[in-house]
Amino acid sequence: MRRKFSYADQKTQRYKSRWIVLGVLALIVLYVFFTSLFFSMRVLENNTMAPNLRKGERFIFSSYTLYSLIPGLDLEKGPLPLRRGNVVLVDMFREKPPGLFYGVLDGLARFFTAQRVSLLDREEHLFIKRVIGLPGDEITMTNFVIRVRVKGSAYSLTEFEVTEVDYTPNIPNIPALWDSSLPFSGNMERIVLGENECFVLSDDRNNTNDSRTWGPVPLNNISGRALFRYWPFTRIGPI
Repeated sequence: MRRKFSYADQKTQRYKSRWIVLGVLALIVLYVFFTSLFFSMRVLENNTMAPNLRKGERFIFSSYTLYSLIPGLDLEKGPLPLRRGNVVLVDMFREKPPGLFYGVLDGLARFFTAQRVSLLDREEHLFIKRVIGLPGDEITMTNFVIRVRVKGSAYSLTEFEVTEVDYTPNIPNIPALWDSSLPFSGNMERIVLGENECFVLSDDRNNTNDSRTWGPVPLNNISGRALFRYWPFTRIGPI
């Protein structure tokens, strides 16, 4: 038999339902607020970071959006929140931040579509790369391996000797007749990074969509740093 509720019971039920809905909405707003200002969740859409990171893996990035929203706060000033070897999110539209309102709307869209849809149409300008050089470093490349002379140091060391992060680059096989005078040979002349520049690379050195073609990246184009891989579960853990 269908149970009948009194008017008072129905009113109490509606009251509880209203608070449940408001609670869920508050959680979503808090999530979007924190993902807009403090961290973001991203999917690696390709194999440019193989073999260390794989296509389809999902990561939590710290966000540097706060630096662009607070007057007088600048990523280019003060202690850097990144180190050599860190995996970072490079935003080639960083010079024109979308603003907090559009950032929140974008966060909502990505929340309800599992990070697949962005309202800002900027995903093609977001790149996951590894920081190899920091401001003041001298950078050279031989056979796809970077040598770094840290600012103030008398010696150049390989990229693996100046970082505390373990990673393995994918070194392509270059034909014997492909000498250093040809494009993408794996060799690069000496460059010195400016005071507000860093040098980023793909782990898969077959991919040249990085500082080898862009040149040094302004610090303000670094949108965040990878903190944690949360998918797949078999590879979950800090980055």
